[in-house]
Amino acid sequence: MKTVILCGGLGSRLAEDTRLIPKPMVKIGKEPILIHILKIYYRYGFKDFVLALGYKSKIIQSYFKKNKFPFRVKTVFTGNKTLTGTRLFKLKKLLINEKNFMLTYGDGLTNQNINSLLKYHLRHKKVSTMTIVRPPIRFGEVYLKGNKVFSFKEKPQIKKGWINGGFFVFSSKIFNFLSKENQMLEKEPLEKLVKKKQLMAFKHDGFWQCMDNIRDKNTLNELIRYKKALWMI
Repeated sequence: MKTVILCGGLGSRLAEDTRLIPKPMVKIGKEPILIHILKIYYRYGFKDFVLALGYKSKIIQSYFKKNKFPFRVKTVFTGNKTLTGTRLFKLKKLLINEKNFMLTYGDGLTNQNINSLLKYHLRHKKVSTMTIVRPPIRFGEVYLKGNKVFSFKEKPQIKKGWINGGFFVFSSKIFNFLSKENQMLEKEPLEKLVKKKQLMAFKHDGFWQCMDNIRDKNTLNELIRYKKALWMI
């Protein structure tokens, strides 16, 4: 089964790094975050990857030409300004014969069980499965009674509400919901899937962290430094 990693965005909130390299190549510890993501899947037996490239694509292509891994990586340039839904659409020829395939973003890490995700997807037999996660709070959460603080929690995790955590599974029928028009996967395609009752949620209550900005990058590096990188266990 193939796994698609969306690697084409500008990563503008990480401009200190992405001025020179694409976001998936920003290092967490000693390796680019992209390699951490590939290793998450590889740990569960996934060995066939397709990277949808865009911004500074040649840097990623060069990296995989120079370095050897125990898994197969195919790089496909899908345009510099292409949105996520159209990046996937441009991979149709590579994926149309796949009964199901994995897909995630090139900037998120998790300790979820990928095989459990796949089993859930195969069991419900819908077109798509999205991993949903609890969003981490970036600052300490303060609870008040009037102006008096009665509780303070430093960077807890929100216990109500879920967000898109990436780590999708799609059947090849997803291409019926995509078009040539430049569109975000998270807009019209997923909205159409919801209307057709073809989008299921896989709840993950464990570790999940995206690398959206410098603060996130520093958090992930600290987790490695203090041997608390749960996605590596």
